[in-house]
Amino acid sequence: MSLTVPPDLLHAAETGPVDEEEFVACVRDSLPYAWETVSRVVADLETSDADFADNVVPPPTEAERGQLLRALASDAIRAGLERHFGVGLAFQNCHRVAAFRLAAVGSETHRRFTSSRGQLLNQSPTLRNC
Repeated sequence: MSLTVPPDLLHAAETGPVDEEEFVACVRDSLPYAWETVSRVVADLETSDADFADNVVPPPTEAERGQLLRALASDAIRAGLERHFGVGLAFQNCHRVAAFRLAAVGSETHRRFTSSRGQLLNQSPTLRNC
């Protein structure tokens, strides 16, 4: 299960639209490692002039790796994180999360990071279990 949904939020979803901030809070509370990783990468981006910042440290356990996979593989969760933080997210190898400035999404740097070539160049024998 990706998210631990509070009963009141589930009821809201069953009866109509869901408040964006409540959804984001559910993501934050359900996937704390993923939230912390994305928050850290966004903070790194905000303190630099670069087009993007990324995390290259593998998660300490499979549970944390699973959180990143669930957060970034879900269109709704990923989009919620992008809207909340005001960035474009990119993901490689079960742990390399990158936050791009919105102006850089679609740029040559972004296309290079998200390309098939970029994915292949970011592989190593130690990452094959991802």
